[in-house]
Amino acid sequence: MAGYMTDSRVESASQQGRALRFVKLAHTIVWAFFAACILALPVAGALRRFDWTLILTGLVLLECSALALNRGRCPLTNIAARFTEDRRDAFDIYLPEWLARWNKTIFGSLFVLSELFVLFKWLCRG
Repeated sequence: MAGYMTDSRVESASQQGRALRFVKLAHTIVWAFFAACILALPVAGALRRFDWTLILTGLVLLECSALALNRGRCPLTNIAARFTEDRRDAFDIYLPEWLARWNKTIFGSLFVLSELFVLFKWLCRG
């Protein structure tokens, strides 16, 4: 009976490891999508594709709303936390720890600067 319990715990740990890897992969894909949206904003602005800048801005603001409603955390972080005790900066995503730690500061700043650039291009479109 004791051997069965050990096997059960190993299986449970294995399932948790798979679940954590799946959440980390999903979180990384979502992060890459929104990072790409932010990086595409100044390109769309430079090309004077203001229809695209509006779409990109809307998508990023939806993500910001999700973060705000979850006290500044991605909902996927809460899901990943169910499968591990690890709470390092990148426990929930496949990013370097320094980037996970500074992610909101870096991409928040890039978003604001991109929006200012787009506004400048829009105001000078004549």
